[in-house]
Amino acid sequence: MAEIIQKDGTWTFDGETVRVVPGSDKSVGALRRSLGELAVPLAALAGISYEPGRKSGRLRLRLREGADPLLQITRNKLDESSDPYRLAVENDRTGVAEYFVDAVRNALLLEQIPAGRVDRYLLPGPELPVTASAGDGTAAFDGERIRLSWNWKTEESKASGGERVFALADVEAVEWLPSSGLENGALRFDLTRTPTKAPAKYDPYSVELWGFRKDPLMALVAAAVVARMPHPYAQAGPAAITPAAPAAAPGGPPSGGSDQDALLRRLRELGELRQSGILTEEEFSTAKQAILRQL
Repeated sequence: MAEIIQKDGTWTFDGETVRVVPGSDKSVGALRRSLGELAVPLAALAGISYEPGRKSGRLRLRLREGADPLLQITRNKLDESSDPYRLAVENDRTGVAEYFVDAVRNALLLEQIPAGRVDRYLLPGPELPVTASAGDGTAAFDGERIRLSWNWKTEESKASGGERVFALADVEAVEWLPSSGLENGALRFDLTRTPTKAPAKYDPYSVELWGFRKDPLMALVAAAVVARMPHPYAQAGPAAITPAAPAAAPGGPPSGGSDQDALLRRLRELGELRQSGILTEEEFSTAKQAILRQL
């Protein structure tokens, strides 16, 4: 097992799952605290990296596109304190961080996990029920219905209609945008029967966000809803998943010279990993037999 413990959080890897636990440091944002522990299966990972820095380094998990509803809705727009897939690492723990990276990368290599997008969510999204208050309202979702209610800062024309309650089945699309510069952000629900292009300030199916620290919490509500809607890549079918390199049929010849060369290179790489002590004899033997069967 590989493990790294920092004030920013704790990451562990048991060969199949990366467990991400937020720390108690003041730099940990409200979204990460509310989200709690995440179990990221190896199949959801596209890669991992360690970036050294002058004062501290940073571990980053890169997930396959479409694997996590939170990343699907935030589109890489989460600030660093809110991103659960970053971990600040003190410089005296650089060796541990690099060991962690090697452990995950080797597992990805051994299991031949493709880096392409997936057609179903591999993470479940935030737990239900989920509620968040920010900007001009409060959004709540219980798995079937979304409820939007307003506060004293809400535009009068929007608040006068009272709270809005609508079914998940009526939601056609969800959008979460953080504020940027002078532009306010929003959590917006597009409903099939009540389309609107009004700004979030006046839209009764939107919460306007003003750039305060609780804004990312609205992304939790959005992610919980998105996780229970049809996956955006599901209609593309099997082609939406980037396949691993094709293997030869059992007992038959390789599908081509390039495939055979790739398998031979893979054998050499495994031998180097064994010689360096990264792979045990048992792990090397298991991986070797799998490749020989393809040859």
